[in-house]
Amino acid sequence: MGNVDPKERLIFALDVPTAGEAERYVDELDGIIDFFKVGIILHSVAGSGFVRELVRRGKKVFLDLKFLDIADTVRDAVRQVSGLGVTFLTVHAERQAMKAAAEGKAGSDLRILAVTLLTNLGISDLEETGIRMSPGEVVLRRARMAAECGCDGVISSGREAALIRKKTGGRLLIVTPGVRPAGSSSDGHKRLVTPSDAIRAGADYLVVGRPIRNAADRRSAASSILEEMRSAFQQKE
Repeated sequence: MGNVDPKERLIFALDVPTAGEAERYVDELDGIIDFFKVGIILHSVAGSGFVRELVRRGKKVFLDLKFLDIADTVRDAVRQVSGLGVTFLTVHAERQAMKAAAEGKAGSDLRILAVTLLTNLGISDLEETGIRMSPGEVVLRRARMAAECGCDGVISSGREAALIRKKTGGRLLIVTPGVRPAGSSSDGHKRLVTPSDAIRAGADYLVVGRPIRNAADRRSAASSILEEMRSAFQQKE
């Protein structure tokens, strides 16, 4: 783990409403961050053209669209995404959708990540929908199902990363959102972890948005997170 380059493992969330604003962040962070998340906010206005431009510029893209539909629709949609050259694509951890996504990406380098449980949800949210399990139990059950369905990894809070790593035999990549350096605002997330904690727990990739985007010096903020990640990976040797 000590040989891991944190620059390849930090993903900056481009959760902004215009392509122009997103391009400014990509330019500002050039040389510091090369991996970017494009979610439903930006994709709704910028579309696949923006994604293709990022790939053309040599950037890696995590397309966070959280597909969930009937199997045929998910399979065809994933097949379309597989031609864009993106690295990651999310689907909800529903068995038919995950199996269809795994089929749709066949023959490509696209990696399918299953969303186990959004990091803004806690036990009261689960109880409201009739789920009588803890967040950890829900995440682990869905992670196991993702592995069975042929997904490449999962989206999970760092709080559940160690359990997923242990119970799935290390078969899944773990991508952790809701990461906040110590002292940062929670911004609505309920199951937060610091970069160091997430990596020590077993996370492979970290997704960070506001702590970098809202910083007075974004390059410095990103560099500080990278240094924290580097130290944590080295400690795992």
